[in-house]
Amino acid sequence: AAAAATAAAAATAAAPRVVAPPPLPSARRTPGKLNVHIVPHTHDDVGWLKTVDQYYTGANASIQQAAVRHIITGVVDALLADPSKTFTYVEMAFFTRWWGEQAEERRAAVRRLVAAGRLDFANGGWCMHDEAAAHYADMIDQTALGHQFLHDTFGVTPRVGWQLDPFGHSALQASHLGSGVGFEAVFFGRADQDDVDKRSKTGAMEFTWRGSDSLGAAADVKGFILSRHGNYGPPPGHCYDQVCTDPLWQDNPNLEDYNVPVMVERFLAAVDEQATWFRGAEGGSGEGSGEGTHYGGDVMLTMGTDFTYSAAPYWFEQLDSLIRNVNAEAGDRLNVFYSTPAAYLDAKKGNPNMTWPLKTGDFFPYKWDEHQYWTGYFSSRPTLKGYVRTGGEYLRAARSLAASLSVGAAAEVPTAAAAAAGAEAAG
Repeated sequence: AAAAATAAAAATAAAPRVVAPPPLPSARRTPGKLNVHIVPHTHDDVGWLKTVDQYYTGANASIQQAAVRHIITGVVDALLADPSKTFTYVEMAFFTRWWGEQAEERRAAVRRLVAAGRLDFANGGWCMHDEAAAHYADMIDQTALGHQFLHDTFGVTPRVGWQLDPFGHSALQASHLGSGVGFEAVFFGRADQDDVDKRSKTGAMEFTWRGSDSLGAAADVKGFILSRHGNYGPPPGHCYDQVCTDPLWQDNPNLEDYNVPVMVERFLAAVDEQATWFRGAEGGSGEGSGEGTHYGGDVMLTMGTDFTYSAAPYWFEQLDSLIRNVNAEAGDRLNVFYSTPAAYLDAKKGNPNMTWPLKTGDFFPYKWDEHQYWTGYFSSRPTLKGYVRTGGEYLRAARSLAASLSVGAAAEVPTAAAAAAGAEAAG
């Protein structure tokens, strides 16, 4: 019997150790604690200072250092190497270019990431459209084009809108281009300075957004203003991209500049500040009571900004250190983990103590600072806008003709390439 037991123990020791994969993002929160959702993301303008293809390849770097091909490749490599990591991606104009360059084995691996909820698509349009100067039909076209690709390729439809960078927000985005395309929520970074100041003091940064009086509550979405700092990046002092200048985590005590205590203190201050802006950040009423509940609370930190993650290992190394050290030092009250906007939405909607103030109408005009109203772009570059309008009219006329003649599906005439070009112009 002893020999058999020894043999069994030896066999057990020799067997490969099976490590259970981390839970899905939506299952990573811990009841009773303040759950800090770390959301890695990049905002990749579909044409701005360079052309779309230059942004994708990294060409013309004298104007701007940005190479979206490297961003997506590096992020996918990081996700495949570590099942705890997540990433949120948005602009299908770039992702479809990258997808077309991948071998089938690579595509299969990416499909598994999407199915696991770790590579999360938010918004999912061809671009992140403007909400003031773009035509309603063009906004529908570019959203449909991106969503069709995601549906055909991965069998998914984005759950949340991710309108981080438009300069003000239309009520139409909540009703017709929010709820109307299947979104449960719309997240954005820019809103009027005075409005954000008031909301952050009253716990109204997260709300029910009713964009249409006629459609009523049936077309409501949840609205989320990400930060009172007026952006969609990380908290001040916590940008870890290779082009950032903020302090980095150095958690090896055998090397110079060991700074874990200082960095933990700085991060906790940022989290505690942000928790005061939102309801449900302590699991209580969100009105200054600070009383926790068994459910706990949730805040979300967006870790990324314009064209970040060109060196994805650099970012993720820092975020790994942040998560590891903050949980070690403050794990009695905080649970910090990689997450997604959809997982954060589920956490907030699942909070039995959460209340959602009602917002009706739009978020125009956008006031950035005293005497700085971003309204000039309503009427600037009239020639370019005229070309976009004319192109959209031709596209819709061609679709109408195709439908009336029963030539084929409207999405096939004109070609997808022509529709993509029009969508990029609308962005």
